[in-house]
Amino acid sequence: MLSENLEDITSKTNGSWAHLGAELVYMQDSTGRYLTFWCQHSESLGFDPKQIVEDQSSKEYAFTPVDKGAYMEKLQRIFTTLIPQKYQCWFCYGQQLFELELVISPIMPPKAYTPTTVFVMGRLLQAAVSKEENLTSQISVELDSAISSQRHHKLINQITRNIRRTLDLDIIWQQTVDSLGEALQLKRCIICPYQSSHTKVQVIAEYRQPSVSSMLGLEIDIASEPGFAQALATLQPILAKNPQHPQFDQQRMLVVATCHQDQPNGLIALSLGKKCCAISAEELAIAKDVADQLGTAIAHATLYKELEQARQQAEQATRRIREFLANVTHELRTPLNGIIGFLKLILEGMADDPEEQRQFLEEAHKSSLYLLDIINDMLDIARIEAGKMELELRSVMLDELFSDIESFMRPQAEGRNLSFQMNMPVTSDEIIVYGDYQRLKQVMLNLLSNAIKFTHEGGITVTTDVVRKKVTFQDQQFPGMVRVRVADTGIGVSLDKQDKLFQLFSQVDSSRTRQYGGTGLGLAISQKLVEAMGGEVNFYSLGEGLGSTVTFTVPLYQQPVMVSSSDSDSQA
Repeated sequence: MLSENLEDITSKTNGSWAHLGAELVYMQDSTGRYLTFWCQHSESLGFDPKQIVEDQSSKEYAFTPVDKGAYMEKLQRIFTTLIPQKYQCWFCYGQQLFELELVISPIMPPKAYTPTTVFVMGRLLQAAVSKEENLTSQISVELDSAISSQRHHKLINQITRNIRRTLDLDIIWQQTVDSLGEALQLKRCIICPYQSSHTKVQVIAEYRQPSVSSMLGLEIDIASEPGFAQALATLQPILAKNPQHPQFDQQRMLVVATCHQDQPNGLIALSLGKKCCAISAEELAIAKDVADQLGTAIAHATLYKELEQARQQAEQATRRIREFLANVTHELRTPLNGIIGFLKLILEGMADDPEEQRQFLEEAHKSSLYLLDIINDMLDIARIEAGKMELELRSVMLDELFSDIESFMRPQAEGRNLSFQMNMPVTSDEIIVYGDYQRLKQVMLNLLSNAIKFTHEGGITVTTDVVRKKVTFQDQQFPGMVRVRVADTGIGVSLDKQDKLFQLFSQVDSSRTRQYGGTGLGLAISQKLVEAMGGEVNFYSLGEGLGSTVTFTVPLYQQPVMVSSSDSDSQA
């Protein structure tokens, strides 16, 4: 607003401002002195606009803000920013109080950069008027109430600004308790996050006076604190008169549940002290406003944290897939180059005799089988991830399965000068498990192939034992589980890398993969297959160079008769 318009502005004292919704119009300089004053309801309210402007030193006719410091601070901010602002505050005139909603605009002088005058338009929200003579105490109470209301609104605005500046939950919680504790001069203020699945809450942020012991990190049983349970159930501020936790010192406490979309996500507890005065309805409403603001901030910050974690996991998964694809590309090319190379030698007549030609064909055939294994692993993973892996679950003779596995794997182990043992528990009848024969065979071949591949000396030992504990799988009850152990004396795995063994597209050591070959999918596939058959897979190793043991379980179809009771005891 430019100062050239001042004459027009000050001349409109005939009520034309009312058409713009203005019930009050005045101008002030930077010290708060009135230059002009007009009020639509001057007569009914007992105002004397002329005396308000001319006799500003008189307390009887002074029209002043209740919280003059805050009002002058607002004026100075407007002079500095040159931006008009809305402001809601209380004014007093004689023995009367008025709550006003104002729009304060700086008036720009023509040849100066810094304005020194403001133009104010406003409307009356409410008035506290009394015609009795002795009203000193009443006005004092009303003034205190007005100042308190302004301070509380300022506190809400401050907390709102703070929590909107960050999405860090720890900062949001701590700034909130600090703001509440300092502004309200509390003995203690705590915040506890809440999840509906939990029966306890933990103090995650705290403001306290130095004489009060800390509750930070303590867990509080919701059922033992009726105020907590009631606040969570009603989502309304609750005044708890006798809190049960010993560190609350049985002092009155205001408990408010923070919520988002009517779902509680936290609790704020304010210790009021034994001599605290009664809490007004307005103060309860302010507490509810703070809790709602905080509940929304907690929900947004939690969502951001979850999205950030999901983004990091996606990036890690993408990185693992890239590393996997780079390794698989090498694994696919190696057998393909072998197949192409040996067939080319035959086609170009490079074989000296039929025997050498047969050797070339055998090498090409061996490479093709290796390539088929890699492709099968990739297809198995794709089917498992898509939930399309079909299993033919039925009774399986463990002895038959072991015999089949031993005939295939023993020559490979002995070809590397490794010992190979497969031990079955001594029973008077067959051990029968419940599973898919081909998939159980695939799991054991994967585990034994890894054991042979990563063992340079020593050997591999396969043992089984029966765990007599009833289990339920697919709504069917089984008398126990059979545990199979594959132990080797190989290179082992360091403790810090073992958690990567069962991750898809993740390899413990890419240099090891290049040295030994393979896609690294064997253990992941085995785990998925065993879990689909109602069992579980575990890996154990004391560290590099100390060998490793892989165990898996499968449901026992029927209880065998054990020959030795000592064996049974060791298996339990």
